[in-house]
Amino acid sequence: MPAPDLVALLSGLLVGGSLGLTGGGGSIFAVPLLVYALGFAPTAAITLSLAMVGLTAGFGAALRLGRSEIDWAAGLVFAAAGMVWAPVGGWLGRQVPPALLLSGFALLMLGVGIRMWRRRPDDEAPRGPCVVPAGGRPGPGCYLRLAAAGTAAGLLSGLFGVGGGFIIVPALLYVTGCSLHRAIATSLLVIFLISLSGVAASILHGTSWPWRVAAVFVAGGLVGMAGGSALRNRLPARQLQKVFAVAMGLVAVFMLVKNIPSLS
Repeated sequence: MPAPDLVALLSGLLVGGSLGLTGGGGSIFAVPLLVYALGFAPTAAITLSLAMVGLTAGFGAALRLGRSEIDWAAGLVFAAAGMVWAPVGGWLGRQVPPALLLSGFALLMLGVGIRMWRRRPDDEAPRGPCVVPAGGRPGPGCYLRLAAAGTAAGLLSGLFGVGGGFIIVPALLYVTGCSLHRAIATSLLVIFLISLSGVAASILHGTSWPWRVAAVFVAGGLVGMAGGSALRNRLPARQLQKVFAVAMGLVAVFMLVKNIPSLS
């Protein structure tokens, strides 16, 4: 196997394994690996990262279609707003210097790592004023809250190539009062639709990458995700979160050290 393909395969396995083990947060490693290990331009790396996130989320959502686990009303409202704003996030990313874009990504990565370090595996967000008794329906203002959160998730997805689950799941819990299990299932649908919009807009704009290397990376990611998912329940969740939180912090610091001097 040629060296670039081997690096792409190992990078994909690492990202997919992280994604499977953490249930979502591990996908944030895709952009730094694509940029620093595989030499992708930042905008191409962000688009490919978003494509991989979307593929894995779509696969997870498809598995849940027959189980009545997805809140379609809340999920589609959330996704509709995100799909509108993901291309805007991609456009914003093309307007800023690569060093500034990667520095912003590093700060986001640092924030996600800190949140992962502090969060207990079974944490759920507090329920908000929109949560209604069984059989009731939330009002229009509640769906506006979902749309606002979808806007934020869409912008971040397009700008940095992340799924946005760290916004989507807490927002669904807060607004709908659903279970954590149902919020995660719904978030997979939302992430898939938002990613589809962001990737399509980026490709239409002319973003391209080496297809062979990209395909090997995505294939490695899917294999790694399957392996990570199989191991997830056999490893201590709290310790895993802390390991990944530290890894995110270290990678974020590395990216800041690499890019901040270029901003002056």
